[in-house]
Amino acid sequence: MKNTKIVVNTKSKSYPIYFGDGNLNTTGTLIKKNLPNVKKICIISDKNLPLVLLKKLSKSLKKYNPKIYRLSVSEKIKNFKIAYQLIENMLNDNFNRSDCIISFGGGILGDLSAFISSLTKRGVKFINIPTTLLAQGNASIGGKTAINSSQGKNLIGTFYQPEFVLVDISMLNSLPRREIICGYGEILKHSLILDRKFFLWLSLNAKKIINNKDNNLLKIAVIRSCKIKSKIVNRDEREKNLRMILNFGHTFAHGFEGAKNFSKKLSHGEAVLLGMMMASQLSYQKKLLSLKDLTLIKKHYLSLNLPMKINKFFKKKEINKIISFMKKDKKNLNEKINLILIKKIGKTTQPNSFAVNSSEIKKFLTAQHI
Repeated sequence: MKNTKIVVNTKSKSYPIYFGDGNLNTTGTLIKKNLPNVKKICIISDKNLPLVLLKKLSKSLKKYNPKIYRLSVSEKIKNFKIAYQLIENMLNDNFNRSDCIISFGGGILGDLSAFISSLTKRGVKFINIPTTLLAQGNASIGGKTAINSSQGKNLIGTFYQPEFVLVDISMLNSLPRREIICGYGEILKHSLILDRKFFLWLSLNAKKIINNKDNNLLKIAVIRSCKIKSKIVNRDEREKNLRMILNFGHTFAHGFEGAKNFSKKLSHGEAVLLGMMMASQLSYQKKLLSLKDLTLIKKHYLSLNLPMKINKFFKKKEINKIISFMKKDKKNLNEKINLILIKKIGKTTQPNSFAVNSSEIKKFLTAQHI
């Protein structure tokens, strides 16, 4: 499989994404090429990653003698206490702005590591090496950093672009099917909001991607997904307008995750899949989306056995809790809940053009709970 590179061009910074199959061992060479002034490196790694991968990365960086922190990863680690401890460690080791933090894990670790990178001495170098499909196809691009608040998910954060992102498709081979499904949700989202042809391609190939982990098809899907996201981020780095379309399904999803206390009962990717189905159903109900396109989306979900019914995850009495988290979403501009809906596969509503009050959302979710 040929190595590929795409470049993300934002107003604040341009940076490459390197794609390959087994290219993790090129990390040290890429740092030498892109960041010649780096003296110290810290790897923040997911404890659940196979040790062989961490050893492979460490070997590539042996001349830097990297500091390694391994964390048990869940949404609960995205907090000030953990961030503060790690920043203190960086300062204690006299990390300078020219030194580097590497995130080696999924989207949660990427959010936390980038947040720490942006704050330590007002910004040390940051490299993202995503190890999950969700992070490779979506979360590692765009420069959002975040920790959570008791009030909701990702409500505290900065924008901070990496120096580069390294995507090694072979690392996905160790992922369980549930993790692949989680990442697939974001890839599917990119096709639904901006690329009908990609959706039709996924309809033909998704089973092989999810069940067989066909690395060639996986790489094609990840690169196409990254190209869609980088196209949006290039035009709207700070989420002033266009980038909000990436929120399709996410306002519902954050409500679902919050109602489950961000537990492992419902992962982010599963919540996004559920949220996109709710947003599609609401789009149809509001006469924005045709029955033909809604049927195509439902058929896609059913063929892959993707989560699509809220009554499998929530009791009716939990709907109020879902709505209370939806009301705290960052995209809301007033008391109403701001939503991105879909007009057809490949085209969304304009950002800030569709908002509903909580009583209407409650009525809608209650009707879906059948």
